[in-house]
Amino acid sequence: MYLGIDCGTQGTKALLLDAASGQVLGQGSAPHDMISGPGGRREQDPAQWVQALCTATAQALAEAGVDGQQVQAVGVSGQQHGLVLLDEHGQVLRPAKLWCDTESSAQNQRLLDHLGGPQGSLDRLGVAIAPGYTVSKLLWTLEEHPEVFRQIAHVLLPHDYLNFWLTGRHCSEYGDASGTGYFDVRQRQWDLQILRDIDPGGRLQKALPTLIGPREAVGQLLPEVARRLGLNPAARVSSGGGDNMMGAIGTGNIEPGVVTMSLGSSGTVYAYSAEPAVSAEPEVATFCSSTGGWLPLICTMNLTNVTSAVRELFALSVEAFNRQVEMAPIGADGVLMLPFLNGERVPALPHATGSLLGLTPGNLNAANLCRAAVEGTTFGLRYGLDLLRAAGLASHSIRLIGGGARSAAWRQMVADIMNTQVTCPRHTEAAALGAAIQAAWCDGAGELTSLCQRCVQLDPAHDARPIAAHVQAYEQVYRHYRQHLAVL
Repeated sequence: MYLGIDCGTQGTKALLLDAASGQVLGQGSAPHDMISGPGGRREQDPAQWVQALCTATAQALAEAGVDGQQVQAVGVSGQQHGLVLLDEHGQVLRPAKLWCDTESSAQNQRLLDHLGGPQGSLDRLGVAIAPGYTVSKLLWTLEEHPEVFRQIAHVLLPHDYLNFWLTGRHCSEYGDASGTGYFDVRQRQWDLQILRDIDPGGRLQKALPTLIGPREAVGQLLPEVARRLGLNPAARVSSGGGDNMMGAIGTGNIEPGVVTMSLGSSGTVYAYSAEPAVSAEPEVATFCSSTGGWLPLICTMNLTNVTSAVRELFALSVEAFNRQVEMAPIGADGVLMLPFLNGERVPALPHATGSLLGLTPGNLNAANLCRAAVEGTTFGLRYGLDLLRAAGLASHSIRLIGGGARSAAWRQMVADIMNTQVTCPRHTEAAALGAAIQAAWCDGAGELTSLCQRCVQLDPAHDARPIAAHVQAYEQVYRHYRQHLAVL
């Protein structure tokens, strides 16, 4: 048995996998709180992640009705880009700044200019650093909290921190490291010079974790941690990775042709590549995969946060919101939402705000506003998929995951707007499942291809195929969306 942990923005999930049969035996979850503030501050207390991990693991073991001593290995997935700073005693110095934190946007722009703009960043790192990446958070900490900066002994990502709590080792894996902004994705190594440019004294360089490959173990569970979790003290902890990398494994996206699309707090689209074919478009992040290849990816910062905001505005349940969406026609009677409530990464509009366009006395109603929210966020994903396709990535089918994938209306909308067949994995917690599969792979329970074939089960009942008339109708609305983007 293998335990997969996914530490996301809204909470932590745990999943217990029998790798021999491919069956998920038990699951658990626990929520996190968000620390929000002016200027785009979005932070969390890492102590909450630890407590949530313990709670979710206990639930998964209880649901499975098994003894935790049977767990052979643990894999951890974590939200990317977050910054966890530790002192020399391993204590957290301040709340972790998250992927959706835009408080360091000014620092990101200065660093991007220092690298020679998007093209210079692409040439040097293989990615164009964007607001939310880890590197700008380091410069922000130096400038805004110099007393904290002077105490930094370890710089970790969220999944790195949980691996440290589990094992006592400071390690990072290529896929998650790709989103830091101080990692060369082509060579799979840290870019030390950019850290020296921020901190000539060398503190940041000394604070970097050890890089390990995707099939390497971080270490064994600490005895006190094994006791607290009720797990086998001999269990190993795999390298783990970012949530997108683990989501790729958990959807069987380990070879060209499959696209994973996540409808979560953020929206992501990514596909496997055997080569580091860096796109000329800076909005495409050619991250490393956690399987030995690469994972070109786009990320939108606004998705279910937007639909939730509109749903709460009208005091609707999820079911009632979905009914409203289905009541409105394609194009929402001319109502178009540019849903950039948090600014936006793809399209690259970090300072944008949301807009409602095309309102008239005849179309201003709840159904149209609900549908416009879903359509507007999905158009952002189409924009990103177009970039991936232009870079040469094949997209024969879309594996749809995340909370939004539970909506039949949204699944059909994705199929129609992308003009691609949509399939949903039976286990929607793809990142937690991917972490468990990677733990099994790391532990020698099988090759990755056979593990994914056995453990990633698709649900034909939730397939959606593009409908020709819908595809044509959405193309008109999407062109309208692109015209407004051009103005921005």
